[in-house]
Formats: sequence, C-alpha cells, structure tokens
Amino acid sequence: MSEAKKKRFDGPPEVKYTKIFINNEWRDSASGKTFPTVDPCTGEKICDVAEGDKADVDIAVEAAKKAFALGSDWRTMDASKRGVLLNKLADLIERDREYLARLETLDNGKPYADSYNADVALSIKCYRYYAGYSDKIHGKTIPVDGNFFTYTRHEPIGIVGQIIPWNFPLLMQAWKLAPALACGNVVILKPAEQTPLTALYVGSLIAEAGFPAGVVNIIPGYGPTAGAGISEHMEIDKVAFTGSTEIGHIIMQAAGKSNMKNVTLELGGKSPNIVFADADLDYAVEQAHFALFFNQGQCCCAGSRTFVEESVYDEFVQKSVARAKQRKVGNPLDPDVEQGPQVDKEQFDKILGLIDSGKQEGAKLECGGKRHGDKGYFVEPTVFSDVKDSMRIAQEEIFGPVMQILKFKDINEVIHRANTTSYGLAAAVYTRDIDKALTIANSVRAGTVWVNCYDVFNAQAPFGGYKMSGSGRELGEYGLQQYSEVKCVTIKLGQKNA
Repeated sequence: MSEAKKKRFDGPPEVKYTKIFINNEWRDSASGKTFPTVDPCTGEKICDVAEGDKADVDIAVEAAKKAFALGSDWRTMDASKRGVLLNKLADLIERDREYLARLETLDNGKPYADSYNADVALSIKCYRYYAGYSDKIHGKTIPVDGNFFTYTRHEPIGIVGQIIPWNFPLLMQAWKLAPALACGNVVILKPAEQTPLTALYVGSLIAEAGFPAGVVNIIPGYGPTAGAGISEHMEIDKVAFTGSTEIGHIIMQAAGKSNMKNVTLELGGKSPNIVFADADLDYAVEQAHFALFFNQGQCCCAGSRTFVEESVYDEFVQKSVARAKQRKVGNPLDPDVEQGPQVDKEQFDKILGLIDSGKQEGAKLECGGKRHGDKGYFVEPTVFSDVKDSMRIAQEEIFGPVMQILKFKDINEVIHRANTTSYGLAAAVYTRDIDKALTIANSVRAGTVWVNCYDVFNAQAPFGGYKMSGSGRELGEYGLQQYSEVKCVTIKLGQKNA
C-alpha cells in the first residue's frame, strides 16, 4: 500500500481503446455515434467513446451465439483450460496494474491509492479465485428409487448480459465476468457510460489472454439504448445488473416482458451501522468514517445510517466531526488525498440537493455541506447529527460523502429501526459483547453483517441483498449458482446394484 502512496504522476494516462469490442475485434458503433467520457476532477472531456445501441447488441449476440455453439472451441474446451485463461487474464491485469489504476482514477475520480490497492488488487483475486473453480463445477449422482441411474449436470446458462456500474468499474467487471466464464458462459457486457475506459482496456487483455472470439463482447453506451437492448433481447438467456434499485425495476420488467430471462440484481442500500456504548469508541469512529466516506461515499453498502447509543452519542458526534474535518479532498493522483470528486454533475447535484433537504428538515449540519473548490464535482465531507428516521437523508440513498448520525436507547429499538427500510444490503455492529453482536447479526435483515469491522470483501465470501437491495449473490461458491443451470438425467437400467 505504501508503494502506491509514494507514486506521483505528471499527467493522465494515454487512452488506448474507445471502440466497441465484439468477436475480439474493435469496431465503430453501427450508428457511427460517439459519446464523451468526462474527467470528474475538471468536468472536461477525456475522449469520445463509440456509442453502442440495440443494433450493436444484435451484432454481439450473433458473435456470442457462434462462440457458444455446440462443437465450438469454447464449448469443447476442457474446464481446466478455462481456468488457465482466467489466470492468464489475471496475470495481464497484474502486469498492467499501474496503468489500469491510473485509468480508473482518471475516468472515475477515486484516489489512485484506492484504485491500485483495492479495485485492481481485488479484481486480480476475483479472477484467480474463479479460475480455480473452473474444473470443480459438477453435479451429483442420486440414488433414486427403482432400476434407474440418475445424475445432475451443471451446465452454462448460455448468453449472459451484464450491466455494471460506475462506482467500481474494474472490480464489478471482475465480479461479473469471472464466475460467468468459469461456468462456461459467453458474455455481452455494458460498462456504465460514465466510466467505460477500464472495461474496454480489459477487453484487449481478454483477446491477448487467448479467449476465443465472441466469448466476451463489450458494448459501451447508455442504459435506455444499449442497456435496454440487453435486458429486452429475446436471445440473451440471463442478465446480471449492479446499480440503482430504480433501474433494477426496469430490468426485471424487461426480462419478464421478453423471454423471462434469468435475472440477478445487486442494487442500492441504506445500511445501518450500529455503535453500542461498550465499543472501543475511537476505533468505532474511524470505522464508521471509513464505512461512509470510502470511495467518496459512492458505495451501495455504505454505512449510511450510523446509529449510536445515547450515552456516548455526543462524544461520538464530536469525534466524527473532527475526523471529517481532517479528511483531505483534492486531486486523486495526489498520494495524500483521501477523497476525490463525485463521478459526474448529476450525482454532484443530487448530493447537494439532499444536503439541503437535511438542513430544511431540521437535522444539525455539523460540518461540510457545500461544494469543495470551484471546478469539478468535489463535495465537502459532511456530517449531520440529530437525524430522525423520517428525514430524506435517513431514508434515501445519497451515494455521497454525507454522514447521518442517529441516536438510540436500547437493542430492541435499534433492531426495529435498522429494519425499517426498503433496503437490506449490509449492516454492521460495534460492541465488546458477543451476545449483542450475535443478536444484531441474526436479527437485522441484510445480506452481509460485519461485526467490529466494515467493507471487508473477499472473493471467497458471498455478497448480495435482501428486499429491494437485489436478488441472488455474487462472489464465493454461491456466485457460481447464478451462472449455471442444473440438468437432471435419468437412465433406465436392467438391474440396479447398490
């Protein structure tokens, strides 16, 4: 980590790929249109990128169909060879780690140290984890009644559409591609229009690694055109989406209206972060700060409702405000900077609007609350106290550097309030009492619960949400279940022997 923090760069990296990636080839969009991707530090254009739409999705589907055809190189490849290819891709990402981290920082705005140490590092681990699983995906023999031999096969679903978000572009690409490819599927992936650059560069590495043509296709473009082209397509067998709950609704409806395709969703959250009076308060303050402000607050699982027991509430608020005021905001290539800009003007304006709503509804603005600087999409680290459950800032996903601190009296109250939300992605609890920790972990309706820690992610452990935070799981062995069909085969025997 210290190695990345020492790095200083004179300028932005060269952008090498801006076209659509289909059949291991680069091509212009069918319409000839392009769209700009913008540097969030300045609000200025980085470059123009080919704008894919439904016509390009159709072309990609034809390439994917050929790659997935019976007898194709991909379908006849040994499962272990799929693992070799995934490991080769991980090797290439590791080789180009510094470039990819710089490109991610340019397009997304996150600090370079985070891009290097978190996004790139976890992407490599994800590809390697699923590389190891490629030849360990198998069914069972089942002792059914009668003179029959019954077994199951785990087969690839087929053509998988994947739509990834802008907050962790490189990492979300890995979370989607790695299990899908390990299971033998073919993929049409749409990166977010705000952050297409690292996804396209990885396309070049996929070709270099030796994946057969048509196995992975990457179409940059907008949601209502390219995204809809994937979710509505009659020959795409599955869609996996990470993003807002609002768009998740649209994708599920599109899947239902088209071919009833399989859908997995990782959506928004309003995650409770619960601090009991017996916790190590200084540690809990730092963890709660990280839980909210990491990645400029642009995390679906951010600890965005900080519940603090009333006897330590005032002290916790005081220490949290002091920590927020120390947070350094600025050029994400500066190794001392902790917080870069928000991803775009739309997100920037939304955050400032929700900050205004907090002030208007009576929350106490302890610090921040304004734009930082005079260019780009920087927002001051912001802390609200005296927040009530009914306030918009306590109910809506802000997706920005805005901390809301709420007071509670006892464990039963905080469990009830923590669960009074339409979301259920993550939660955390800080306490020295194992009984309290387990009670919270077993009572809060969330897909992930952290105890005395936050944002601990590993490729081996599943992630996903309850309620309107999504359906299905990513990562771990559970992530493989989203990308395979179970086929049952029964054979008549003359005589069965035990």
